[in-house]
Amino acid sequence: MDKLQAMEVFVKVVDAGGFTRAADSLQLPKATVSTLVRNLETALSVKLLNRTTRQVSLTADGAAYYERCVRILGEVRDAEDSLSRTQASPGGRLRIDVPTALGRHMLMPALPQFLARYPDIQLEVGCSDRPVDLIEEGVDLAVRGGVLADSSLIARRIGMLHFVTCAAPSYIALHGRPQHPNDLQQHECVNYFSAKSGKIFEWDFARDGERLQMRVPGRIAVNDANAYMTATLSGMGIAQMAAFVICPHLQAGELELILEDWTIDPVPVHVVYPQNRHLSAKVRVFVEWIAELFADHPAMHIRAGRCPLTQEGLAASVAEQAVQKASDPVPSVVR
Repeated sequence: MDKLQAMEVFVKVVDAGGFTRAADSLQLPKATVSTLVRNLETALSVKLLNRTTRQVSLTADGAAYYERCVRILGEVRDAEDSLSRTQASPGGRLRIDVPTALGRHMLMPALPQFLARYPDIQLEVGCSDRPVDLIEEGVDLAVRGGVLADSSLIARRIGMLHFVTCAAPSYIALHGRPQHPNDLQQHECVNYFSAKSGKIFEWDFARDGERLQMRVPGRIAVNDANAYMTATLSGMGIAQMAAFVICPHLQAGELELILEDWTIDPVPVHVVYPQNRHLSAKVRVFVEWIAELFADHPAMHIRAGRCPLTQEGLAASVAEQAVQKASDPVPSVVR
């Protein structure tokens, strides 16, 4: 028995939800597909699938084996890719994970450019604010904001997220506009809590050497970027958001800046991937492409101490982009 072929057939049966669809996809007789899976179960001395006349489902052993097969087959494809580093068009399945806001506002609108440049790559894009285990979940690479946790992932910094404080005009009309961060204690704020720990994030402010860090009051807290924006737009309270997210809402008059003369600590953005992916052509070209995407976005390259949504801030960022591109950090291993 060709063990690798049997693993590929098994994975296809699970993905397709049945032997008939798997056989059609693989262009093999259904009897051959069934035999290969049965022989695999015999060789492993475990039952991988529960079979009924209507459907197949994974057993507990089958679910664990399926995850390992996906990773093994992916590494085999990556090994083959690494032997063709000069190929004009890398191909294959590429699974990535990005935070919700970055995915919606930056990545997804630009993806047609990437797909046009690399037509043989099939993307699977996960957009969520929950922490993702790249190894366990079979993710090839992820975009992460904030300080990276200790790991063996390879990381490359691709930008800095700059934040501003804002609120909907409807909220300001009812509650007024705070003049100092301490005034927030008399306001309603929309809080954001960690999907991993459940901890509500504190807000920080800086101006002329004065630094403040505080918890702000609010009757609503969320852990999803889309919900955060919706709550703010509907006038539920004041929020702190990434500059690139709120630009169109400012232009449309749906949000207004608050405490513009106070800056907020920027957050680094990294693309990370497992060490065994660093030779993969498809991973390599995606990392280069997304680094270019972030390098060309003004809101990612504003100096600290300057509001990224003022004309001064945006104009200065353009001049700084050339310097940023020349000094882009090389990939490094996070230890």
